[in-house]
Amino acid sequence: MKINNKKLIFLASFEDASILRKFTILFLITSIIPMVLLYYFYTQTASNKHLGIPTINFTYAMILMVLGVFIGFISIRSLLVKVIDISKQNSKALENLLSPETVKELNQGENEIVVLSRSFSAVTQRLEENVRSLQLAQKTLHAVMSKVGHGISNMENIDTFLELILETLTSALNGKVATIMLLNDKKTELIINNVYGANYDRKKKIHLKLTDIPAISKILSEKDPVTVSSVFLQNSQNPALSELFGETMLCAPLVFGDSASGIMSICKETGPSSDFSEEDLGLVFNLASQTAVAIDNSKLNRDIEKTYFETISALALAVDAKDQYSRGHLDRVADHALMIGRRLGLDDDDLDTLRDAARLHDLGKIGIPDEILKKDSGLSDEEWVIMRRHPEIGESIIKPVRSLQHLCDCIRHHHEKLDGSGYPDRLKGDEISPLVRILSVADVYDALTTERPYRPRKSKADAITILRSMKNHLDQDIVNIFLEGLEEKENLT
Repeated sequence: MKINNKKLIFLASFEDASILRKFTILFLITSIIPMVLLYYFYTQTASNKHLGIPTINFTYAMILMVLGVFIGFISIRSLLVKVIDISKQNSKALENLLSPETVKELNQGENEIVVLSRSFSAVTQRLEENVRSLQLAQKTLHAVMSKVGHGISNMENIDTFLELILETLTSALNGKVATIMLLNDKKTELIINNVYGANYDRKKKIHLKLTDIPAISKILSEKDPVTVSSVFLQNSQNPALSELFGETMLCAPLVFGDSASGIMSICKETGPSSDFSEEDLGLVFNLASQTAVAIDNSKLNRDIEKTYFETISALALAVDAKDQYSRGHLDRVADHALMIGRRLGLDDDDLDTLRDAARLHDLGKIGIPDEILKKDSGLSDEEWVIMRRHPEIGESIIKPVRSLQHLCDCIRHHHEKLDGSGYPDRLKGDEISPLVRILSVADVYDALTTERPYRPRKSKADAITILRSMKNHLDQDIVNIFLEGLEEKENLT
């Protein structure tokens, strides 16, 4: 039993031995045994003259065999030494790629060949993980670029890009909810403007008083990113805030120039990974600074576009005012169009489009000569060609302004008719949008009930009769809604 145990210990020790030691032992065994057998064969046949080998020949043969064995041993051993050196260099290189625990596990209890094999396997596995990570990063980058491209092609205001920024930030930091809060003009409140990761109605913006959240006031004054606890919102009575803010939040001020315009915040799921590193703070602060620049540029653009719109509106009113017969036409058409839109239940954006388009729909008449606009008789064919250009002229004036491009359809097509006999594009049926149909009804009714140099004004009854007769020109469903509104308005007065 003791012998068996010694054998097992020897075998285990041999298995754990280095490759160089194993080679030396096995090479000596495989070399000595043939030489011993050869010597034994020589001694057995030496006495037989017929079978015996001359001593000198045997001596030469043994010398050559020993020399060959020695040369073979040295050559193979040098190759193994090189393999071992490679294995050691590989181990040092692995320390930069793998964790110390993994390297220790690879080098434990095995010879160099096994270690080298395991190392290559570990490196291959690590490379595969890196490839998968790169593929995931590539997909993420493509997704972000796709969203950026979609945002560029569909952006009506900066909020599209602010939401994209928050989405990208949340993905990059494995966050839960990210927000952008902007200061009001008086710098007394923060208004939650954009949210990603939680339901938030931007039309019902939440206002946070700075007096209730001193921690945020400190961030705005010191202009540094910090990690804060959600307890800074404990004075707020709005329950919706619990969905927007977590126990731990990273807050960075939106700094442009010497002032802060708001706060960018992000929170994670509650747990051990909910903390933020210094690198996270730097990343969010840099992103917040760039976002602040974008917001400031957007405000400048809005101010410029607002000024441009006011200038265009003044021009449209000037055209309206210089004609004593159509004076006030733009405001009346806007009132009629809004009445129809409200009765149809249109949202605020469509109502704003109707109002602005109604006020600018005759803007193109600024390019029509006064002798045609004020002519007190019917227009000639040549004059009609010129008059019918005013929708196109109006569109060309507002089209360069991105924020006014949504008005182009109404301004260009307010003289189109359902049967395709209108101008300038001879649209028919469903090719004419609902907003254009509303504007057309309001425009025709006011034109009928207004005195013109070439005809007297129509009575309300006559105008209604004419509207109902224009089945091929005007949408009769909208006509009916408009007339119901007029009747209701008269009953109220």
